[in-house]
Parts: sequence; C-alpha cells; structure tokens
Amino acid sequence: MSKILSLFFIIASHLFVSGVTSKNITIENKCDYTVWPGFSNSFNDFGTTGFALEKGESRVILASPFGSGAIWGRTLCSRNSTGKFSCATGDCGSGEIECGKYGQSPRNMTLAEFETNNGTVDLYRVNVVYGFNLPLLVVPQRSPYGRVCSRVGCDVVNLNQACPYDLMVLDAEERPIACTNPCESSSGCTSSSYSESFKVPCPEANFDFSYDNYVACTGSIDYVITFCPSFTPVPTR
Repeated sequence: MSKILSLFFIIASHLFVSGVTSKNITIENKCDYTVWPGFSNSFNDFGTTGFALEKGESRVILASPFGSGAIWGRTLCSRNSTGKFSCATGDCGSGEIECGKYGQSPRNMTLAEFETNNGTVDLYRVNVVYGFNLPLLVVPQRSPYGRVCSRVGCDVVNLNQACPYDLMVLDAEERPIACTNPCESSSGCTSSSYSESFKVPCPEANFDFSYDNYVACTGSIDYVITFCPSFTPVPTR
C-alpha cells in the first residue's frame, strides 16, 4: 500500500512541476439557429460528448492537455415520440444529446480535429472528409512563446450551395443543409467533384484521410471554435 501511495505522489508531483493544465476550448454559436456540438474522444478528453448551444451562446469546455478528439456541429435536432434524439446533419447515432464515449462516425458534417500535448506541440485541423454542414473556424488564442499560430477553417457562407447536386442533403423544403463526401473510406479517395468544389473556397480544410496535414502550434494554448463565423441562415424546421 505504501508503495502505491509513493508512486501516486511521484506522478502527482511530476504533473504539478511540469505544469500540466487543462486547455480551454471556447465553443461559440454565431449561426442564426441552434447548434448541438458533438464530441468524439476515446479517453473523455473533452469532459462531454454533446450539448445544445442556442443562437449567440458560447460555452467553455476543459480539454485534457494530453489526448485527441474531434468536435463538430449537429443541426436540425429533435426527439421523436419515443424520446429518441436525432439530427438531420452530424448525427452520432446515440439517440441522446450526448454522443457517448464511443459513438459511430458521423457523416455530413464539418469536423475540427485535435491532438494536444501539454507544453510541446498541439496538432489541429478542420476536416471535410466526412462532408460539410456548416461553416467552422478554429482560432488558437495564446502561446507562452509569443508565437502566433495559424487559424484554420472552412468558414465561407452557405457553402452547401456549392455542393454538387447529387451529393446534397436536402431538408423537407428541398433546401441544401449539408454536402456528402463520396469518399467513405481511405481507399480510393481521390480528387472528385466534391473536393474540387470546396478547394477554392476552403483552401485551409483537409479533404482526405491522411495524417500528415495537421497544423502544428508550439506551447500550451487555448482555442476558440466558432460555428458560422459569418452569419449563415439556413436550417429551420
């Protein structure tokens, strides 16, 4: 028992001395409608897996200084007569507002991905390999080394209008609410009408399954993730 306590003390002391702290990720909704942020993280790195964010609201979550995960926005969400929760875009298949620790891989959504490493190098990117549903912007907030890290995003207005028609996800009124990427896996994912239509308006976004195109930022930093940085009126019931 004494050995276990000693080991715990050593680990705790190391974490304290090395300055291990949580990262603040501010999520703000500038869309003209409610967005339900969804989270995918194997080690509960974000402390939550989903909640509702009304128009104009923001919320700060504490992310683990060591870990990886993804954040996206779900739209047009509701519960059916049996109480099952679902969303027209970005649905994670849990049947609840929280996506759960191991939710299914969503489709038709704009994705922000992170790999954090306290005090050294963070990796992040915006990925549209699973589709696009709303503009999203990731902006690093601070670096103890005085460096300015790059913002990344796919934050143009109403990009769903640029989606090839056969890849559009339409609402009940035949309006485009998302765009589906025809590449469902890493095999055979090549240039397509989908990627070509997004490359010009979203040059900062990632379009494939490769792991070598993250943006790197040195130091322990915070982030602001914004849905609809520019006003984007689309989803309504």
